[in-house]
Amino acid sequence: MGPDADDKVRKVAIAAAVIGFASHLLLWALHNSGQLTIEGDSMELVKSPLSALYTPFSILLAYEVYQLIRTIPESFSSSVGKQYEIATLLVVRDILKRLSDVNSSEGWEISSDVGFLLVECAAFLALFYTSLAYHNMKKGADDSATLSEEVSIFILTKKAIANLMLVVFAVIALSSLTSWIAAVQDGGGSVDRTIFFLDFFTFLILADILILLISYWFYTDFRNLARNTGFVLSTVIIRVAISAAGVSSMVLFTLSGVLGIAILRMFATNQPVGDSS
Repeated sequence: MGPDADDKVRKVAIAAAVIGFASHLLLWALHNSGQLTIEGDSMELVKSPLSALYTPFSILLAYEVYQLIRTIPESFSSSVGKQYEIATLLVVRDILKRLSDVNSSEGWEISSDVGFLLVECAAFLALFYTSLAYHNMKKGADDSATLSEEVSIFILTKKAIANLMLVVFAVIALSSLTSWIAAVQDGGGSVDRTIFFLDFFTFLILADILILLISYWFYTDFRNLARNTGFVLSTVIIRVAISAAGVSSMVLFTLSGVLGIAILRMFATNQPVGDSS
């Protein structure tokens, strides 16, 4: 969409996050003072002022999804790096949401809430480290290499897939929002990370597999094929982690980060610098 459009989207996302945070705080204050009554499962969003952090983080997550789609034509590794950033923010959002429900215990005993919070923080550190590793790898890449005709065709193909994913993003976002509003009206409205992201990552896996198959038309090197296959596997693990619950989800998130780091370390010294496959 171009740098000008990207800058506008970024500013709109930041403004929406600030407005959403203030609006959520206002809803909490009105509910807490008795001037507004919120019932049903959606009441969990106004139990504490900390719950107001859920709205801005959700908006920032939507912006990160847009950034992920934008990086699809750049390189496979860049888009996977964005996936780890999204997974990191998902875990952070869950931690912030859980903090308002944590029940402490006396003495040296650690409650189950605090124990699970520690597991979530460990998963966050693993994902955050992986995201930084991908960022450093991209920062050190050489982008001055001349693109061959075949590589240019491959990039155009990935741009077409990115455009399609942008449409999928808009459709899933609209569908998720309308479904949640309808659930609130029926007394539901519980929020979790499966909303939007479960469906989006399903389509993202299909897009990654399509790019993987197309890339083999241009790159027959087994190392590239194995690396990209590992990236797809990492995306699948993230998708399964999104749908999982409890400690299992955090273990899967951590596993995806460990897998990503392992792939980076294995191919950092063997893969040519500036590879954009």
